Amino acid sequence: MRQYFAIFVLSLILVFSSCRTDFDTVASTGDLKFSKDTVYLDTVFKNIGSSTYQLKVYNRSKNDISIPTIQFKKGLNSKYRMTVDGMSGTNGKLFKDVTLLAKDSLYIFIETTADITDANPTDFLYTDEIQFDSGTNLQEVALVTLIQDAIFLYPNQNPDGTKEKIKIDGKDVDGFYLSENDPVNGNELLFTKQKPYVIYGYAGVPENKTITFEAGARVHFHANSGLYVGKNASLQINGTTSTTEKLENEVVFEGDRLESLYSDIPGQWKSVIIENGSDNHSINHLTLKNAVTGLDIRNTANTIQLKNTQIYNCVEYGILGQNSKIVGENIVINYAGLASLSCIYGGNYNFTHCTFNNNWQNGSHFAVNLSNSLAGATPETNPLTQATFNNCIIYGSSTNEFNLDINTNTPFVYQLNNCLLKFSSSSTDPNYQFKTDTEHYNNIILNENPRFYNVNQNKFNIDKTSSAFAKGNQAYIIPLDILGITRTSPPDLGAYQSQDFPK
Repeated sequence: MRQYFAIFVLSLILVFSSCRTDFDTVASTGDLKFSKDTVYLDTVFKNIGSSTYQLKVYNRSKNDISIPTIQFKKGLNSKYRMTVDGMSGTNGKLFKDVTLLAKDSLYIFIETTADITDANPTDFLYTDEIQFDSGTNLQEVALVTLIQDAIFLYPNQNPDGTKEKIKIDGKDVDGFYLSENDPVNGNELLFTKQKPYVIYGYAGVPENKTITFEAGARVHFHANSGLYVGKNASLQINGTTSTTEKLENEVVFEGDRLESLYSDIPGQWKSVIIENGSDNHSINHLTLKNAVTGLDIRNTANTIQLKNTQIYNCVEYGILGQNSKIVGENIVINYAGLASLSCIYGGNYNFTHCTFNNNWQNGSHFAVNLSNSLAGATPETNPLTQATFNNCIIYGSSTNEFNLDINTNTPFVYQLNNCLLKFSSSSTDPNYQFKTDTEHYNNIILNENPRFYNVNQNKFNIDKTSSAFAKGNQAYIIPLDILGITRTSPPDLGAYQSQDFPK
């Protein structure tokens, strides 16, 4: 009996549903509503695809409607493309008879890939409109993209279809050597501020050549790309002090995605590798961000001068020094997955008026790590002949931001003078006796908040309320801070001279 009753009920449902008109649509009357009237697709380089941007379309009426056409004003020639509720239409350009239910909405996702020649020559904007319907029911949403011209540097393609390679760490990787007389780009070893540069793969500096970056140069690295300074090659980064937040005179290294969404995402490109056997390096006023490892400095026999440099948002290290010689002044590093500064396998290091902070999202990181060994190397240890920190701040979000990895069979020489240090764990380890071990620690301010202006925005300025204010030693003073401001006496700790914060 129950079986017959169920069949009867099902039959009634089928009869009544077949008579319903709820799913009949009426033509759109031009009353669509939109989440925005203009979609800005941020800035992109010519011929590099943009991110995907979203537009939401609403039907506020009580009727299910059919939109006869959704298309670009420039038709099938548009440099934009879209999907409508997951449908690709005709080449992502034209959609017909799109149903939108009563009190419902649909999503449109928009992308573009355009050349500088497609843009308006006066403002370099590429524009179009999404048109909904036509005639008296026509509604439009504007699309705007800024196309930026650039110099593109990339590996050549071999006759067999493979890409040009260079050898790094004994492996062939996609890359190429820069040329002084490239038939298209001219001197590729001189980077100017005239246009930004976009690098695909590793750009190598040939043996016995010097690569120079002039003040204001902008270099954008594609995914898995970087700069390789090999045997007998030299690196000269000649940025100068900027007067605005645009960093107009800095040399800037970052990824090639210009959209604001990517401004602080780590790991967008690989690294600057300064290889064993290279020589005569100087880095001044460099801002480097969003790499895997910022500066990978390997077994450099002669001293690298590193000044007024900022490094942010690196997956592994801001600076990784391996048995190298580095003199650093006014250095700022933040957000690194392993360590902001890691000096391993020995070497010789001297840092003055530097701010090494690490606010990486997990707790297993350091602001500064020192070691005289390297697993798997031959030999596994090298002497750390000097690691000196003067008037520095070593801080971050972890409990202990300073780490020593000491092989007692090999020399390990280090000293911190007039530094603010975060090390919250009580320790009986003789290497961390900050108040009583005067051989290694002098005038240490322990676990006091430096009160940076805004750590999340990588703004490490301090004011007079900071525990680092006027706590430096005049004997170690660098006369100008990272912004070119004259330091007072006694100097503040870290890379910044204190100023009043804006209200």
